[in-house]
Amino acid sequence: MSQQSHTPEHVDIQPRNREHEIADRLSRDWYGDHPFKTAWFNAMSITFPLGEKFFIDSVRHFANNIDDPKLKQEIRGFCGQENVHRREHERYNESLCSQRGYDLEYMENRLKKKLALTDKMYTPLERLSMTAALEHITAIMAEWALDPESSMAQEADPLMRELWDWHAVEEMEHKAVAFDVFRAVGGDEKMRKKALKRSTFFLLLDIFVHLVHMLKRNGQLWNLKIWWQGMGFLFGKQGILRLIYPMWKEYYQDGFHPWDRDTQEQLHRWEAAQASS
Repeated sequence: MSQQSHTPEHVDIQPRNREHEIADRLSRDWYGDHPFKTAWFNAMSITFPLGEKFFIDSVRHFANNIDDPKLKQEIRGFCGQENVHRREHERYNESLCSQRGYDLEYMENRLKKKLALTDKMYTPLERLSMTAALEHITAIMAEWALDPESSMAQEADPLMRELWDWHAVEEMEHKAVAFDVFRAVGGDEKMRKKALKRSTFFLLLDIFVHLVHMLKRNGQLWNLKIWWQGMGFLFGKQGILRLIYPMWKEYYQDGFHPWDRDTQEQLHRWEAAQASS
């Protein structure tokens, strides 16, 4: 039996059934008291419940094609972690929209229509390639967020950072599961690389649509100072998207694997902090 999992032996992919009481934080700008920075991450949260269902479904479709017991166990852990993420971000999104007057139905209906179209237009293997690509994006975002020098570490409300760090850790733990399944069931390099461009475009589009909706409801849509600062937050010298771009590009290297970026030290550091708190 060939080895299909390439996640390091000491990375345990198990769901942590955590609940985060963040409702009062969501009523205000919890990221550096800044409307754009807060809305960027809130906009990301809107995409998670439906997006993570898509991830689970795309991986489970091929579960019976996997022979490696280790990868089979990792699939179960992946689905468990993503299901808890779905639940927590559903609570997050409902509380956020209720308190701040955002239209959750409008934003989620956009995503539902897009995902329904994706199901019609693409094969199960192509959908799995998109999941692997999006898992790469979430993993490099997680790597950024868990860096003690990141603006998330320095500016976010501590309770909100606790939620985002927990999510980041689990994304980092299971970052190779969809990738390994894709490779095990015959996914090729051309499809893998093509999926990253497509997935990145639609993810950023969804985030920006949600961001615009939130800033409009906040009365900040035409505040040029807020947008200028927001562009710096994304693309400036220490901007999120600028910092993760070199990591994003690594996906195009022939023979790339998510654990080529060995982030076990970050996982150990987070676990140690949890044990001491």
